Amino acid sequence: MCETCGCGQPDDFTIRVPGQKENNEHFHPDKEGGYYHTHSHDHEHVHDHDHDHDHPHNHEHDHQGDRVIEINKDILTENNMVAERNRGFFEGRSVLCLNLLSSPGSGKTTILEKTIARIKGNYPVSVIEGDQQSMNDAERINKAGVPVVQVNTGTGCHLDSKMVSKALKQLKIQNHGVLFIENVGNLVCPALFDLGETKRVVVMSVTEGDDKPEKYPYMFISSHLCIINKSDLLPYVDFDVDKFITLTQKINPSLEFILISAKTGEGMEKWIDWLDKNRKTHAS
Repeated sequence: MCETCGCGQPDDFTIRVPGQKENNEHFHPDKEGGYYHTHSHDHEHVHDHDHDHDHPHNHEHDHQGDRVIEINKDILTENNMVAERNRGFFEGRSVLCLNLLSSPGSGKTTILEKTIARIKGNYPVSVIEGDQQSMNDAERINKAGVPVVQVNTGTGCHLDSKMVSKALKQLKIQNHGVLFIENVGNLVCPALFDLGETKRVVVMSVTEGDDKPEKYPYMFISSHLCIINKSDLLPYVDFDVDKFITLTQKINPSLEFILISAKTGEGMEKWIDWLDKNRKTHAS
């Protein structure tokens, strides 16, 4: 069990490449020493995992002289170490890495498809897709014509830095490009895990309600840009854009906002301009 959020085995995930079944790799914890082992497979496996329910931090108590020594260990330490290695990988290649976060159904994949169609001839683009199951989104991105790898997290509710590190081995990342990481749809746990990304982009749709910043503040605190999607539906839903922005700026005054409709194309130029600006800044 993941000690951070309580979801399923954080080290039990599958890396899948569209059209290349022989390269599929499944990673899960070794029962003896906790090390990864992998195998390629074209059929389903049922795994019997021993679960270690250690307390997330160790305590050492010395009761002589009423002295108590408490030793705490950050349960995200390992994730953060791998994230820094990922970040070094991106910086060494002048790659802008964007971690796209949202709740399910916000339109992340559609935005990606429309974005790729506009930029793929200008500089290298690649994608890591994160979902609990299925290849649906990876297949859509594959049809868009850029390299993509699917990470299926099983019962996990977020991507972590180790999953991204493993996925990168299946991608041919080119210098001075952009890597999009489409995280698992969830407004809570993905915000806790640094993947080594350059920027975080949270995607909201106007169908979700304008009180999300109050309910899920850390997602908005940790992000650099908020894309408000499905603007074409504003006449039909009870979503106050000004109220949403005001609430969000109270918890993150530096957060930027772009209102778009991936369906109609409204606002897409502003998003592309933001993307180009940050890519050039990161590459310089």
